[in-house]
Amino acid sequence: MSELAIDLSDIPLTPFGARDEQKLEAALIVGTLYSPEVVELLKDPVERTTWLESLAVAAASYAKYKAGKPVSKIAEEVGRSEHTIRAHIQGKTKAGRLVISTYEKLKSGTLRLVVPFSGEIQLTSVREGFEKEKEALVRKVTELENRVSELQGEVERLRKELDACRESNNKLTRLIELARSRLQLLEELKQALSQL
Repeated sequence: MSELAIDLSDIPLTPFGARDEQKLEAALIVGTLYSPEVVELLKDPVERTTWLESLAVAAASYAKYKAGKPVSKIAEEVGRSEHTIRAHIQGKTKAGRLVISTYEKLKSGTLRLVVPFSGEIQLTSVREGFEKEKEALVRKVTELENRVSELQGEVERLRKELDACRESNNKLTRLIELARSRLQLLEELKQALSQL
């Protein structure tokens, strides 16, 4: 079992621009997620989704706040009320307090993220995931191939119908031309008879 250390030394503490904001936001999320308190909170599947959403909103709010944006602009960008944004950036929510704590550790240089990494376990997990994805893709490709075959059959049937319609249309056109020429001939005969 080895460890994977994540270097956070280049994270901008006072973001300038969207890219810096995103870097700080990501560092706040990851740093907070790996805190022991949050790891415990995430074990509860019922709370996990709500907690992760709250953490993401708090981190985004705090990063934008550190970029100097007003609360009204942050609320608009994050899609939450100004009251919620203030609560997060002032540390009145649990997610806000944890994010601020992570920021302070980042600022003081004491935030060190070390993720346990087992190459064999990771490789097995990746391999299993790959096999499942491969099976799903093979199924999807087979379904698509079958659908293409069905569509090709349908196209061929429609092509034959179109050819038959064209043939019928050509016969009809010839019959109309023949009828016109006979009508014209009858007109000419009628005129000739009227002159007699």
